Amino acid sequence: MSDLEEEYQLEYFHEEGFERKECPSCGAHFWTRDPDRELCGEPPCADYEFIDNPGFEAEFSLEEMREAFLSFFEEHGHERIDPYPVAANRWRDDVLLTQASIYDFQPLVTSGETPPPANPLTVSQPCIRMQDIDNVGKTGRHTMAFEMMAHHAFNAREDIENPDQYAYEGEVYWKSETVAYCDELLDSLGADIEAVTYIEDPWVGGGNAGPAIEVIYRGLELATLVFMCMEQDPDGEYELKDGNTYSFMDTYIVDTGYGLERWTWMSQGTATVYEAIYPEMISFLKDNAGLEYTDEEAELVHRAARLSGQLDIDDVDDVEAARGDIAAALEVPTDRLRELVEPLETIYAIADHCRTLAYMLGDGIVPSNVSTGYLARMVLRRTKRLADRVGVDAPLDELVDMQAERLEYRNRDTIRDIVRTEVEKYRETLERGGRQVERLADEYADRGEPIPLEEVLELYDSRGIQPDTVEEIAAEHGVNVEIPDDFYARVAARHSDDDDAGETAETAPDEAAVADLPETEKLYYDEPERTDFEAVVLDVIERDDGDGETVYDVVLDQTMFYPEGGGQPADTGSISGEDVTVEVTDVQEADGTVLHRTDGDPGKGEFVRGTVDGTRRRRLMQHHTATHIIGHAAREVLGEHVRQAGAQKGTESSRLDIRHYERISREEVKRIERLANGIVTDNLTVKQEWPDRREAEDEHGFDLYQGGIPPGEKLRLIHVGEDVQACAGTHVLRTGDIGTIKLLSNERIQDGVERLVFAAGDAAIEATQRTEDALYDAAGTLDVSPQEVPGTVERFFEEWKDRGKRIEELKEQLASVRAQGEGGGEEIDLAGTTAVIQRVDADMDELRATANALVEEGNAAVLGSGLDGATFVVAVPDGVEINAGAVVSDLAERVGGGGGGPPDFAQGGGPDADALEDALEAAPDVLRRLSEA
Repeated sequence: MSDLEEEYQLEYFHEEGFERKECPSCGAHFWTRDPDRELCGEPPCADYEFIDNPGFEAEFSLEEMREAFLSFFEEHGHERIDPYPVAANRWRDDVLLTQASIYDFQPLVTSGETPPPANPLTVSQPCIRMQDIDNVGKTGRHTMAFEMMAHHAFNAREDIENPDQYAYEGEVYWKSETVAYCDELLDSLGADIEAVTYIEDPWVGGGNAGPAIEVIYRGLELATLVFMCMEQDPDGEYELKDGNTYSFMDTYIVDTGYGLERWTWMSQGTATVYEAIYPEMISFLKDNAGLEYTDEEAELVHRAARLSGQLDIDDVDDVEAARGDIAAALEVPTDRLRELVEPLETIYAIADHCRTLAYMLGDGIVPSNVSTGYLARMVLRRTKRLADRVGVDAPLDELVDMQAERLEYRNRDTIRDIVRTEVEKYRETLERGGRQVERLADEYADRGEPIPLEEVLELYDSRGIQPDTVEEIAAEHGVNVEIPDDFYARVAARHSDDDDAGETAETAPDEAAVADLPETEKLYYDEPERTDFEAVVLDVIERDDGDGETVYDVVLDQTMFYPEGGGQPADTGSISGEDVTVEVTDVQEADGTVLHRTDGDPGKGEFVRGTVDGTRRRRLMQHHTATHIIGHAAREVLGEHVRQAGAQKGTESSRLDIRHYERISREEVKRIERLANGIVTDNLTVKQEWPDRREAEDEHGFDLYQGGIPPGEKLRLIHVGEDVQACAGTHVLRTGDIGTIKLLSNERIQDGVERLVFAAGDAAIEATQRTEDALYDAAGTLDVSPQEVPGTVERFFEEWKDRGKRIEELKEQLASVRAQGEGGGEEIDLAGTTAVIQRVDADMDELRATANALVEEGNAAVLGSGLDGATFVVAVPDGVEINAGAVVSDLAERVGGGGGGPPDFAQGGGPDADALEDALEAAPDVLRRLSEA
């Protein structure tokens, strides 16, 4: 037996008369009711048998199939829950996009730390898998956006010593019941269950593993039934296909995945999945692109689609070779087949990508250069490129909106606005990037080498330049470049481990040193305005600060000192005993224990009094609450897509970084400020509560986690009016305690992220006064009233620009005078051309102007200046055989420097101004020598 073979000996299989067989084609083990079946039934061991021959009794749309699935499991005791966003990093910090329904429950539910929202449950979860992006449209079955219909049950062993250690206990159901549900669902839809095979395929992923079963019907994999019950263990007795060893866990979870799109496809029997799930959009795109086929061509394309179902870029290294195999089977030339199917494949990809964008933008992802924003931008630009290539001229925002409307998103206006903005940015990128590609193509053309793939990946990553743009420009320059079929999957893989972790400057405490100490009682939550308290010193940990100085980490049984976290700096103050007072310079937390960094030892076991710097604490509370208020105001003004990308609270000012797709205007800043101060003047109560995590998420959604994702089953929620966030920081008791909020500045810190800098309370008044002081100083200098400063500065600026233009005109006139021989200098003849050698003590602009004027007169120019060291400009007219760069290089070397340039115009110099005259005296000989050479 294999390591997990016994795990597949299900009671249900034996009761129902299944037989276990080994596929002679691929070697997989599978279970079947058909005693005569030999093959496992999955391509390439078998063909699609359902195309033009649907496998269910009735035809379903996506919406109808979703409802049929969810209703079936509701009728069988499962609670239907709402799907989660496609942006998994809204509730997890280890992944970006939701790729399976189990992502909704990792890591806290699957580990048993928190209970599931229901048990058992059913959900139809939208997912995005970027690794499939290059397969979309070509294979007939791959979609980047899909819904994973699922049912889940969370079980815990009953024989463990402490059943209460997990948030759920006992067994709901396990493997036999799961397969029975699948069988019954298929039977209820009219499937021929005698034709269904269940293939054994152990699952591993993310440190977990377990037996799994692939459900195959008429050649199509409809579902995967995963039984997550093992964890990676170096001492485990089961070695699985990833080469690691595993052992069984205390918890075990039914993790199923039924592809909504594939079940819909099975019910319709269309040539590809795309016609089944995007019929209206594909029809629209074909009409818009003018894509038409004769009856004979349509039949050929249909037959090719059936065969391409076995095509997978992950398995076929050369997609063109695979296309050649299909063409041979159809008895048509490969070029003819490509000509017919490639436009249609592009149409399919556009429809799928637009659905992907609708999910991303509808769930609040803002395109940017990092994280989920980067992936959204990549999909959007690829979609635009595909549309342009196939001749679809409908605006991209209209295409995405078609899918957003179908998915019933309420923020469709924002989605369209984001797409329009991104398309314009892409156009500007192409204009700028084309020149860079041309330079790169010239460089590799000179080398006689193809452009490396890494260069193309970097061009896309840093500049957004599509690979086919590189191919086109490279071809124009006679340079080869090979673009692999999985190009976009490689790009996505570069960013798959990105996260949205906020900034932190924490000094990591020594967790091992406090492992045996109890959690510190935190007094600052109940009485945030209190600054004095009494405590007992539980321990003092002496350490070196890295600079040779000794510092102390003091552990108290309770504390009013807030430890650094969530963008809020630590409190400072002092701890006083009977004989000693030590300064608290930093506070950190390790596994629930608060460590107070001090400059002395107050004594282990001593009774002490702690005093927090009250002014600092008050300002930090004002700024922290103001951060919540400004974030809420920004969402009200800019849109619901706005989410926090980072924050840092301070005492003089603070900053809030938000995700937004365009620059924030001055008028929008003023509206945010007015709305924020309205909340302050309303003097609302700032409330805190500690609900269960699931209750909080159900009521408020994942926007709770603006400032990061806290651990634990209980969450501390802060309510400021309509704004509710999970937050561990200190806050004022009422919004009126803030006093006032002043937005000081806003800037774009990266594409898609805007920074708002603000001050609150006394700090806001001080910041306003500093601005006023600067304005009054400017008014005094200009001898006008403060109100007149803008107009006066504008008038002075215009006069300064006019004066600069006049100076340039005078320089050009002076240069012209010099060029006409009125400025002195030596003239020599060089094969019929006059060369003027002259010292002109002027700046570089004037030197260049004089040299250009001399060239316009038909002369060569050698000019030197001693204004700043020794500088030279050499210019020659067309047709004169003198290399200006070589002349400058020779002269500059004589003054201790260097220089050069193209043959017709060059400049340079050096620090030795005293050698300038000698260099100019040598210039005639230099010119003659280089001219003769």
